[in-house]
Amino acid sequence: MQFVDKARIVIKSGNGGDGCVAFHREKYVARGGPSGGDGGKGGDLIFVADARLSTLLDFKFQRFYRADNGENGKAEMQTGRNGKPLVVSVPIGTVIRDLESGAILADMSEEGKERCVLHGGNGGKGNAHFATSTRQAPRFAQPGQKTPEHEVELELKSIADVGLVGLPSVGKSTILSVLTAAKPKIAAYHFTTLSPNLGVASRHGRSFVLADIPGLIEGAAEGAGLGHDFLRHVERTRMLVHVLDISGSELRDPIDDYEKINDELEKFSPALLKVPQLVAANKTDLPDAEENLTRFQDAYPDAEVFPVSAATAQGFDALLDRIVQILDTLPPVLRFEETDLVESPMYESGFHVEKDDGGVYVVTGGDVERLLDQTDPNDEASMRRFQQKLISSGIIAALREMGAHDGDSIRLGEWEFDFID
Repeated sequence: MQFVDKARIVIKSGNGGDGCVAFHREKYVARGGPSGGDGGKGGDLIFVADARLSTLLDFKFQRFYRADNGENGKAEMQTGRNGKPLVVSVPIGTVIRDLESGAILADMSEEGKERCVLHGGNGGKGNAHFATSTRQAPRFAQPGQKTPEHEVELELKSIADVGLVGLPSVGKSTILSVLTAAKPKIAAYHFTTLSPNLGVASRHGRSFVLADIPGLIEGAAEGAGLGHDFLRHVERTRMLVHVLDISGSELRDPIDDYEKINDELEKFSPALLKVPQLVAANKTDLPDAEENLTRFQDAYPDAEVFPVSAATAQGFDALLDRIVQILDTLPPVLRFEETDLVESPMYESGFHVEKDDGGVYVVTGGDVERLLDQTDPNDEASMRRFQQKLISSGIIAALREMGAHDGDSIRLGEWEFDFID
């Protein structure tokens, strides 16, 4: 399976259903009155963490995720059916970020966690809600709330207590297979590991999650090799085990390797150098290992170095003991703070009046949009309400202040009429 740990998708909750315009019809009841029901609520959009998933590959093929709309209201005061929520499953460790604001909307850090990111729009009120003693047969209803689309970025950040870092072919995957039941792909060439491998290690009744982070080479923080794609998986680890080929079997200097990897970690996130780090000096069964180990310890006397051999499974007891000891002093795995998305209301409040080049007074804004949606131009009562709202909302007064006089043209949306003071 191809490993994908970053994807962008478009999400949308359901629109609210429109309110209904209807009147009660019954034999021997001449004027049954308005009976339009309310629209149903739109479906929510919910993310859930699923342990069966390990990649974001599916999101490369399906980009749009939209919940069902609410049903329109019906006659006889029947409320429309609510839209069905859309549940989107993602791997554990997925972070969901709003692209426009940069806010983290969800950190799916635990199996089964659910997070409602977008709420469905409210249903509109039926015409029965607009009946008054003076307006007994309203022929208009409220439309349902329309919800906007949002583009979000999904980023998979592995959740592990300990991260194994190091250059390719230093033995990280072999060490993971020795310490855990994980069966990573192991071969004698670079970039054998193309995705983070996780395993559970145990020591004295204590268990912890170990991750093999692949792809780190010089320039990884700038995107060289595979490092730019996988350095993000180091962010959550509570501590690091820096694996070195202490024998220099790849014709590299272990001291130079150590400095290169730490430099890449610092470039990616300076906070990573504050994470506790142990050094696993691997391949001690090979020639030149002892000499290089002495040189390394002289160069970095403060580093905690543990000579090991993954090939012979030797030297890991002391390393495991120290890992468990340090983990007992550290806070839990990093969880990102979640932010509720401020969903735009259906109508922004307020209005704006300006005079265009043709001398027409143009009124725009959320108050205007709301009023137009709630007005039926073919119904006399609805139009009287429209005129009253123009006065009560302050639109008429604003037009006067802008210099409008009798006979001047006024435009609201697609409607245009003469101003009468």
